[in-house]
Amino acid sequence: MKYPVTVYGDPLLRKKAKSIDKDHEGLSEIIENMWETMYYSDGVGLAAPQVGMSIRLFVVDASSGADEEPELKDFKKVFINPEIIETFGEEWEMNEGCLSLPDIRENVSRADVVRIKYQDENFEHHEEEFKGYAGRIIQHEYDHLEGVLFIDYLSPLRKRLLKSKLRNIATGKVKTHYRINVPVK
Repeated sequence: MKYPVTVYGDPLLRKKAKSIDKDHEGLSEIIENMWETMYYSDGVGLAAPQVGMSIRLFVVDASSGADEEPELKDFKKVFINPEIIETFGEEWEMNEGCLSLPDIRENVSRADVVRIKYQDENFEHHEEEFKGYAGRIIQHEYDHLEGVLFIDYLSPLRKRLLKSKLRNIATGKVKTHYRINVPVK
């Protein structure tokens, strides 16, 4: 089932998400639906708050970056209860977008490497480092669990220039090929 994507203006996107355990009701179905929603929406990552659930869960498929980084060929992972331990390496800028901010793309600077501990869909513990494109997607999706959006990294001037686009998103005056959940005012 494809979930509607929660868009800018919904307070849920600004909340810190709660940890879950392996008995979380319907978890495998939630994960399956998140994959379906992400692929349908042409995303490379999707966090649970983006589909209306304030839980610490996100999915990532970085295989689209395999042309530039061949090791990403089969990169598809579920992150449950993740915790970033550290970010390091040279900061680099890349144009980012977000399903919760349709029609907005901006250059964002992030560290090259992220060290993160998390549980997978079987609740097995992992601590790994990810770099490059995969590391960037993971940092972006992790931010959603902390109530942070990529526009928070922009200068005050860039944010002001986006004000009318953000207002249009928050009021549902935006066209997407995927369903969105517009905040109720």
